[in-house]
Amino acid sequence: MSRSRRRRGRIAALTAALTAIPALWLSAPAAHAALPAPDASTAPAAHRSADSGPAERHDKSPTLRSMAARAHHGHGSKKEQDDDPGEERLPHPPASPIPDPVVQSSPGGPSAPSTGTNFEGIGAGNYSITGVPPDPNAAVGSSQIVETVNTAYAVYSKSGATVLAPTNTNTLWSGFGGSCQSTNDGDAVVRWDTLASRWVVTQFANVSSSSGPYYECVAVSTSADATGSYYRYSFQYSQFPDYPKLSVWPDAYYITYNMFTASGSYLNAEACALNRANMLTGTSATQQCFTTSSSYGGLLGSDLDGSTAAPSGEPELMVGLGTTSTTLAYWKFHVDWATTSNSTFTGPTSLTVASYTTACGSSGTCIPQSGTSQQLDSLSDRLMYRLAYRNFGDHESLVVNHAVTAGSSVGVRWYELRLSGGNPTVYQQGTYAPDSTYRWMGSIAQDKAGNTALGYSQSSSSVHPSIRYTGRLAGDTLGSMTQGEVTAITGGGSQTTYSRWGDYTSMAVDPVDDCTFWYTNEYIPSNGNFNWHTRLASFTLPNCGSTASNDFSVAVSPASSSAAAGASASTTVSTAVTSGSAQTVSLSASGLPSGATASFSPTSVTAGNSSTLTVATSSSTPAGTYNITVTGTGSSATHTATYTLTVTSGGSGGITNGGFETGSLSGWTSAGTTSVVSAGAHSGTYAARDGSTSPTNGDSSAAQTFTAPTGTSALSFYYNVTCPDTLTYDWATATLKDNTAGTTTTVLAKTCVSSSGWIQKTAAVTAGHSYTLTLISHDDNYTGDATYARYDDVTLS
Repeated sequence: MSRSRRRRGRIAALTAALTAIPALWLSAPAAHAALPAPDASTAPAAHRSADSGPAERHDKSPTLRSMAARAHHGHGSKKEQDDDPGEERLPHPPASPIPDPVVQSSPGGPSAPSTGTNFEGIGAGNYSITGVPPDPNAAVGSSQIVETVNTAYAVYSKSGATVLAPTNTNTLWSGFGGSCQSTNDGDAVVRWDTLASRWVVTQFANVSSSSGPYYECVAVSTSADATGSYYRYSFQYSQFPDYPKLSVWPDAYYITYNMFTASGSYLNAEACALNRANMLTGTSATQQCFTTSSSYGGLLGSDLDGSTAAPSGEPELMVGLGTTSTTLAYWKFHVDWATTSNSTFTGPTSLTVASYTTACGSSGTCIPQSGTSQQLDSLSDRLMYRLAYRNFGDHESLVVNHAVTAGSSVGVRWYELRLSGGNPTVYQQGTYAPDSTYRWMGSIAQDKAGNTALGYSQSSSSVHPSIRYTGRLAGDTLGSMTQGEVTAITGGGSQTTYSRWGDYTSMAVDPVDDCTFWYTNEYIPSNGNFNWHTRLASFTLPNCGSTASNDFSVAVSPASSSAAAGASASTTVSTAVTSGSAQTVSLSASGLPSGATASFSPTSVTAGNSSTLTVATSSSTPAGTYNITVTGTGSSATHTATYTLTVTSGGSGGITNGGFETGSLSGWTSAGTTSVVSAGAHSGTYAARDGSTSPTNGDSSAAQTFTAPTGTSALSFYYNVTCPDTLTYDWATATLKDNTAGTTTTVLAKTCVSSSGWIQKTAAVTAGHSYTLTLISHDDNYTGDATYARYDDVTLS
């Protein structure tokens, strides 16, 4: 028996040979066309699901720390990932006929979020990674942070110390019996119930079964200590309840699913209310479930932030993508535990928003990465976790986001919805795409002052996937992320085989001050597949009533540089006063590679001023990418920023294979459709060709990082572009980044002519500096006007 694919996209084809394997992850390129967007007006109404009913079993556990002590730490369940069956996209609207009208195409101002703690979470190095994606998710409690990835669970202090080492998530159900104990199937989610000061952890079970029943395992802590005991429950489902998303509401714990048949066919979305009051006391509990029509998927329930509950009796609001390019859809879930027949699930109702096109076309996969042709899945067919709710007293607000097309790249469309008469209205919206890099996999939340924080993954053909965040203040111009962008960590590598990246990330708010944001996401330190790491980073936005009367922020620019072994790289470390008065900030660096030293000029600054950090490598410094932590220590606070240094092999430097006469791209990093051709070279036999004589999609590029040797002052190359389209859609371009100085020069401005012939371009270089030259051809994949560019004779003089 076999299951042809695992829907949402994290679990590959399941065969009988894999039935006994608990951790079933995948990251396979989407191969199926998008499902059509049905007409909402003809969609059948929501109906009560047969999954409604009591928990299949429940109990109270021993303490998690005692169960974990008896378990094997740091070992994920083994699964080989050699199949690639494709994935079925969820229902989503057709492309908009007009460009996104709310794109923010420039970055915010000079102010940036004030960085706090930044530390490693679960990942390679502390847990045996055997699958992708990690699905990083974290919640923050009164004194602890709990992180879950696909099949693991860990507890940290807020300073980053490990309280409970990464442990298989089903350790929570040790001794419980049934599939919750015997399988470790993943899709774990953790939330902090702010009204009860309890942890809630979920994970599904028995997903390798070809016929079910399937289970959602739910554990509610008995105290604020995440390593203590839990009330444990398992709820049963007749169809596969995929992609569970948990939300906390006063009258219930709500979970939404994408339902699939055993053979992998999408059915509908399902929403279930779990009896929160009973689960907080460990008594028997039931769930009430409703389903939508097959026109919808990826619903999210309102998830409470802050200590002010929603007004008594207010139903749970659930939101998903609409069936048109100008709508979201919403439902109201009212649960009655005394008389279940009075429970209602009403909707869908359309909510008009600015037009959008879900990212990456019909496949959803188009995110480029540096150093590989493997693209990543944008997961644009659904809203991204969470739908964060906050009751400000004078208004109720919800924020949510999803990935959309933004020009020639991908950006994060975000919304702030406010309730009026119990119905959501769009208070503000925007698409954060300040430059041509790709941003996706977002998570968003608000602090108690109404400031908004947005975190996401970021990648391009010249940058490995990295973790970034930005924000806006409550009184800022609507529709814009006005704060500067901060890089929590720059990835040192790309995922080279599988398209699935993440599935979701996590923006949480610290319940102690209700101001500190904690963002959790993944990155890869070097090219590979099962070597992912996760990172937890905290930050605050100004004017949120920080307990410190005097505070400051630390940032570095550029955030990353390259240097050959034996050379140096520099960055500017800037500080800013975020509250109170300026204080003296002492600067230090850690995480340096072997043989390298760091110096600051000056070594301390008054907040508001800057220093220059110089990292000097030696000839023995190993090549590689290093994340250097820059720490600013003041009298009232300590903050950090991450500076990423790539060390290349030493030597005299210079261009490798600049005439492509090896007949290959040796020495170059390619992306998209790039090759070496033997016809029509500028000189010699060969030239590089970015693009193809057949239409291609997006950027095709060849890039090389080099050090300008002593005595050189200029770089030159020849290009020959064939562009039968117009500059609006297709072009050739080339950039030269000075990795040492952190500046970028456009050597060849965007050019589109039907046949340019060979033309030489030159740019100045500084001997001893590290550079990255990127030669690009962009084609919009339109039939009949393929654009490509040849490049040849790249030299230094």
